[in-house]
Amino acid sequence: MKSLIIGGAGFVGPYLEEALHKSNPGMEVYVSKLAHESYDHPGAKVIDLDILDKDMVAGTLEKIRPDWIFHLAAQSSVGLSWKNPKLTVDININGTLNILEALKGLDYKPRVLLIGSGEEYGHIKPNEVPINEDNNTRPGNIYAATKACSNMLGKIYSDAYDLDIISVRAFNHIGPNQKPLFVVADFCHQAVKIEKGLQDPTINVGNLSAKRDFTDVRDVVRAYVMLMDRAHKGQTYNVGSGKAIMVDEILQTILKHAKAKIDVNIDKSKFRPVDVPIIEADISKLQKTIDWQPEIELDSTIQETLDYFRKTVE
Repeated sequence: MKSLIIGGAGFVGPYLEEALHKSNPGMEVYVSKLAHESYDHPGAKVIDLDILDKDMVAGTLEKIRPDWIFHLAAQSSVGLSWKNPKLTVDININGTLNILEALKGLDYKPRVLLIGSGEEYGHIKPNEVPINEDNNTRPGNIYAATKACSNMLGKIYSDAYDLDIISVRAFNHIGPNQKPLFVVADFCHQAVKIEKGLQDPTINVGNLSAKRDFTDVRDVVRAYVMLMDRAHKGQTYNVGSGKAIMVDEILQTILKHAKAKIDVNIDKSKFRPVDVPIIEADISKLQKTIDWQPEIELDSTIQETLDYFRKTVE
């Protein structure tokens, strides 16, 4: 059996590869990356792939002929999507379309997992919390809009061409090795720089009142693998903890574990042009389909993320 992780050189890819080997010993795992990226995990067969090159995508799928395909490749930063909307649209919509077109041309039907985001729901009304998969999507930022479009394209291609496509809306996943473009990694990175005397003893933060649904990345990829075994084609599943907490609570946990006294500065430049007050997943559909629940406590994930930066920040 073969799996292909498209866009595997980022934060999630190595964790997903590990989860695949753990659940399916003997599986061949291919990991695609861009030519300038590196991927040094010896358990995978590494290939270069640019999803914006339609012919390259089709040729790669035809050559490898994977049984499972995980589409992780994305511009996944909400903040960056505001700064570079064209890049976000190109990768998240056009790149996904190239994959779907390549799937349509194959003479067999691999199972495909398209990775979306809880951000797709956007402006959630108070009576919609926690939010389920049948709820309307009202994207509140450019990244969310591209992911909502990708989800719709996946559903259309699944129905129109009888392709075996599953979609997830993954809520905030966190853990060691995440780039500081994202809130938990950003706070942990700043805290460690302060510990090492590389930054003034003040963490610069944005909106602390927003509530988000945080899950350890290792729990998230475990759900992805289980869904590939048991999910129903053409369906979308929320993947998250099922509990939203305020960003300020994350910050206070980081300050508790920091090895220095740290002040907090509200930095208006870190605020998004539009922010959604609360995003919380209803994961009942996921749990009816697979026997899954988060296993790693948030406090533990934060401590491990701090330790990761303590080893890597110089």
